Order: sequence, then structure tokens, then C-alpha cells
Amino acid sequence: MEFIHNNNQIAVYTPDYLVVAEVTFPDLDENTVNVNHTFVDDVLRGQGIAGKLMEELVQNLRQSGKKAVLTCTYAIKWFESHPEYADVLAK
Repeated sequence: MEFIHNNNQIAVYTPDYLVVAEVTFPDLDENTVNVNHTFVDDVLRGQGIAGKLMEELVQNLRQSGKKAVLTCTYAIKWFESHPEYADVLAK
């Protein structure tokens, strides 16, 4: 599965370029993003794709030096279950 890193989005596309999984994180300012949406299509659910999107997001944030504010309910729960990634969260 290929994760495509776009500006403020990490997504998985079908061959027809339809989004079947994504996390979006618009900029709040030059150093902070808002993780506001996670989506996984029914055809991919139960395969851990949302968690993999979060791991891709963590890599992206670490590389960019940005911090995240979480407003997406899935992201909030995921980060609560993975405190080892708390370094990318805004204080």
C-alpha cells in the first residue's frame, strides 16, 4: 500500500485516483498543524490502515519539525494509546 504525502494530507488512492484512506492536517501557523480528519473506506477497514496513517503523520511531523493539535476523535484516541509519539504534539 502506497501512502501519498500531499500538502497537509497523507492519502491512499485507488488506481482511478479516488481517496480510500486519508488523514488531513491543515496548518494553524508556521509551526503547528491541526489533525482534523481521518478516513478509511469500508473496503479497507479492519486492516490497521488508520494506525498506519498516524505513523506516517508522525514521520511527517518529525521531518518538518511541526507540532500537532488534535481535533480528530480517532487521532486523539490513537495518540492516547501511543504515548511514545507524544513528542509531536503541541503542548
